[in-house]
Amino acid sequence: MSGRHADALGVSWHLLTGEFPPQPGGVSDYTWQVAEGLARAGCAVHVWAPGERQDTPAPEDVTVHRLPEGFGVRGLGRLESELERLPGPKRLVVQYVPHAFGYKAMNVPFALWLARRRGDEVWMFFHEVCFPWGWKLPWRHNVLGAVTRAMAALVLARADRVFVSTLWWNRLLHAPPRRVPIEWLPVPSNLPTQPPASAVESLRTSLRTGPETVLIGHLGTYGELIAGMLEEALPALLRKDARRLAVLAGRGSARFAEQFTGRYPELTGRVRALGGLPGDELAATLKACDMLLQPFPDGLSTRRGSAMAGLGLGVPLVSNAGPATEPPWHGSGALALAPEPTSAAVLGAAEALLSAPETWPALGRRAADFYEENFSLAHTLDVLLDRARARVVEDT
Repeated sequence: MSGRHADALGVSWHLLTGEFPPQPGGVSDYTWQVAEGLARAGCAVHVWAPGERQDTPAPEDVTVHRLPEGFGVRGLGRLESELERLPGPKRLVVQYVPHAFGYKAMNVPFALWLARRRGDEVWMFFHEVCFPWGWKLPWRHNVLGAVTRAMAALVLARADRVFVSTLWWNRLLHAPPRRVPIEWLPVPSNLPTQPPASAVESLRTSLRTGPETVLIGHLGTYGELIAGMLEEALPALLRKDARRLAVLAGRGSARFAEQFTGRYPELTGRVRALGGLPGDELAATLKACDMLLQPFPDGLSTRRGSAMAGLGLGVPLVSNAGPATEPPWHGSGALALAPEPTSAAVLGAAEALLSAPETWPALGRRAADFYEENFSLAHTLDVLLDRARARVVEDT
């Protein structure tokens, strides 16, 4: 049913999340975006999140309910009583990340509460599913893996609608019985997609060392695996052409740049580390780059917000395929996609793109169009309000 129809029937939307602004995080940003979008569509929207009530920001026409005890046993009692006081049928939309709901990712009471919930719709959005397990991991990790899988099975069996942020999660959601199909609904970028042209040009001017400078950007947190791929590809790209500069954004960029130039002192002055930036400034910075280099050890997927940011901004993007890469990326023409998750493959794709600057404008436009059609907030809202269909995940 559409948002207006739902509103006419008195259905209210209740987004349950482990984080919400001013708390940082991707799920926090996503919940804000969805709540604001639903409210603009005329829906009655409530957000339930841990934290204190004072000084809580909220999108216009959205009611935020803070749970000081979080989603533990006492918090669930508060949540239950406050929900019961609100009128009309309710649609609970759970932004599911196991560790975000407390109890060190093993909040079994919360999973049981959802599984036993009657009278309301329960929609599950799996941003993450469970903790990894395996023979080579410590027994404590395997206990955590087993408990989080049991929790996912509980809520999956109860859900009236199920979404995943990436097709990769489907392999973890086979526990019977499953009542409904799994729908793939990628998370949109949490950055503005159209920063002011004046801000972009100002940043481009400040970052360049001359009119022919080529800016190779990267956005991330510089974790060990991605940083390793980046460090293997970036030196060759910079050495190939003295006009190229690396622009590194995100928490951890300064540390990475220091280590990088320590290993490659001849590239000192060719790397700009900007650290964490406010959303508007970050969007303008990425847009100022000529290309973004975003390698991933498991392959590009729709759970990678840094890639989504580049696509949404229409910046030529280089990434790589891998086991987590969803089918629509292949042959999309929206980016330069290396065929495998190796530094050599990423380097080859990046060098091919850098050597053909005449292709950059068209590639950027295809990226923005591909993002808008498949991954944007507008697409998300159309699916939630049944104005468009999500892709149904096939069993594998």
